[in-house]
Amino acid sequence: MKRGLNRGRVSLQLAALLAAVLAGFIWFFAGGHNRKPDIKIGVLHSLSGEMSSAEAPLVDAIRLAVEESNESGALGSQKIEMVVADCRSDADYCAQQAEKLITRDHVNALFGCWTSSCRRAVKAVVEKHRHLLFYPLRYEGLEQSPDIIYTGAAPNQQIIPMAKWALQNKGRRIYMVGTNQIYTRLANLMVRDLVNARGGELLGERYLPPGASGMATVVKEIAALRPDFVLSTLDGASNLHFYHALREAGIDAEKTPVFSASIAENDLVMMGPELVVGHYAAWSYFQSLENEANKIFVERFKQRFGSSRVINDPMEASYIGVKLFVDSVRGQNPVNLGQAKSMLALQTMQAPEGIVAVDPASRHLWKAAHIGRARADGQFDIVWKSPQAIQPSPFPFYRTREEWLAVRKALPGGW
Repeated sequence: MKRGLNRGRVSLQLAALLAAVLAGFIWFFAGGHNRKPDIKIGVLHSLSGEMSSAEAPLVDAIRLAVEESNESGALGSQKIEMVVADCRSDADYCAQQAEKLITRDHVNALFGCWTSSCRRAVKAVVEKHRHLLFYPLRYEGLEQSPDIIYTGAAPNQQIIPMAKWALQNKGRRIYMVGTNQIYTRLANLMVRDLVNARGGELLGERYLPPGASGMATVVKEIAALRPDFVLSTLDGASNLHFYHALREAGIDAEKTPVFSASIAENDLVMMGPELVVGHYAAWSYFQSLENEANKIFVERFKQRFGSSRVINDPMEASYIGVKLFVDSVRGQNPVNLGQAKSMLALQTMQAPEGIVAVDPASRHLWKAAHIGRARADGQFDIVWKSPQAIQPSPFPFYRTREEWLAVRKALPGGW
């Protein structure tokens, strides 16, 4: 009986060995011996908390770029794997997740952050590890890092061209309102400099806490001062309350147009486009841009995520980031971040917004600026476009870098 059991065990062991050998042959002749290890990317966006409605769509844009790269064989036999971390609308927690993605998940690059406080928290982690982050938001500038590719607009590519156009076309009397955060404080400071240089008049400047809903004082002041236009850097849900209050006060886009640095297509959908019709926004990208690359991009996104979905500038900037990263790691096995960063400094691509290029000095993108006027269908008519891509200038030329850093440090709140 014991001898029979032993023979049975030997038979099972031989069967297992033969199965392993057969699997090896299948793997080899299927090209497995040439298979390169997969590339991991970490995605850092808020899927919960107050920022989730803004940030979750960016994950879809990243996913589309990853799927397109995998399906096209852009990296040969290598596939890109996404590791998504929920930042929970908390900058410090997001930095902890960045640490985990780098040290435990061993991702090859990070894509994410929305607010400047989040970016700055994650920046410290990325620079500690000499890693790589792609940041997709327009922001206040006054920063550059060898470890960050800034795919969103610098101030001279968004808010400054918008303020110039408004001063030239709507009048010189301006009122500014914004959410009390680092982006708003610094962007508005640059606009004040421009208004003074152009002989304009700043009638008022108000800062509201994040998520503010009480707009009575601000709107009453706008009605009394009657500015030629309002420049808004309000963020999030505050926009809904602001435009509602304007309408209730009888202030429309013809009398007092609002120029926003934050309202985009998804905001029009959430607020109801009729509330914002006739008002303006500035971005590098609008879904309504008419070019072949954008047509293809919009069609693919809608096919993948639904025909009712809309695309905004931060989503397109996230998509661009993945495409640039893929181009920078072609032929690498394994990925060498130093080599990838060198390659990124040479990257140019035909993006949905137009031709973009990485500026090797600042690691920001050369990008065109667009100003759009909100339509009743939730899209924007383009009323102005920069003649060509604008070189990024995160530290505007009229102050030295040291002076700008001192200005930032002196801001209320110690930013």
